Amino acid sequence: MAEASPPTYSSQGSNKPNYFTLKLSRFASLSEADQVALDLLVASEQLVARGDDLTVEGDVASTIFLLKEGMAMRYHMLPDGGRQIINFLIPGDLCSMHVFRSRTRDHSIAAITPIRVAPIVHKSMAQLLSYHPTVATALSWVAIQEEAMLRERVISLGRRDARGRIAHLVCELFWRHKALGLTGDQAFQLPLTQTELGDALGLTTVHVNRVMGTFRERKIMGMRQRKMCLLDLDRMQEIAGIEEGYLHPDAAPGSFDYRHSNLKAGHDSSDVAR
Repeated sequence: MAEASPPTYSSQGSNKPNYFTLKLSRFASLSEADQVALDLLVASEQLVARGDDLTVEGDVASTIFLLKEGMAMRYHMLPDGGRQIINFLIPGDLCSMHVFRSRTRDHSIAAITPIRVAPIVHKSMAQLLSYHPTVATALSWVAIQEEAMLRERVISLGRRDARGRIAHLVCELFWRHKALGLTGDQAFQLPLTQTELGDALGLTTVHVNRVMGTFRERKIMGMRQRKMCLLDLDRMQEIAGIEEGYLHPDAAPGSFDYRHSNLKAGHDSSDVAR
C-alpha cells in the first residue's frame, strides 16, 4: 500500500504542521515512513481545559502525552503549599519523556491554555523506536536539549539575578518557538501570568512586575495581548548572559545520521570521531 503524505492535526486548518515531526526533523533526517509512523503515534487526541491538570504527582505512570496545541507546565507542589514550575511545554513537546521508567509520576502537568494532547502508551512508543531507529536518534537529541535547559534553569536559580532570570526564560521560549516557525517579527505568543513566571524563577509577583516594567521602559521588550515582542534581542541575550547555542539549534540532521550509519556499518565510535 502506498504511503500517504504525513497528515496534520489542527483545529485551525490543514496547513498547520505536525509540530512533533517538525521538532524531530531538526535533529535527524526522517523518512516518509518515519513521518507516517509519527503521525499514527499521535493520531488520538485528548482536550484539557485551561487550568486543569493533565496528570497529577503520584498518578500511575502508564501513559505519556505529546502536546499538540497550546501551552502547559510541569510543576511540583511543596508541603507548605508553594509551587515550583519546572518548565513550560509548547507544541511538539513530550510531557515527561522518560515516565515509563517510573511506576508513579513525580510531578504534575497542568494546562496554561486550553491544550490538545495525544496519549501514547508504552507498547506504541517501544514499537516505534524498534522499527524506526532514526526517530530514536532524534529523541536522543531532544533529551540532550531538555537536559541543557534544566542545567540553565539551575544556573538561573542559583546565580542569575532577577533581570537575568527573566531575560533568559523569555529568550529560551522565543528560541523554542522560533524552531517551530511560531514567531514573527521577533514576537511570539506568551500566555503566562506574572505569578507563573515568578513560580518558575523563584521570584515574587511584585519583583517580576518591576523587572518587566523596566524592560518595557527601556524598549528591550514589549507585551500586548499575551504576545511577547523582543524589541532588542541582543540586549536580552546580554542580560541573560547566554546565546542560543546550548539548545543545539545547529545539530543538523547530517551529523548524527552520519554517526548512526557508520556504526551500523560496523565502525566503532573512535573511527567516527576521527
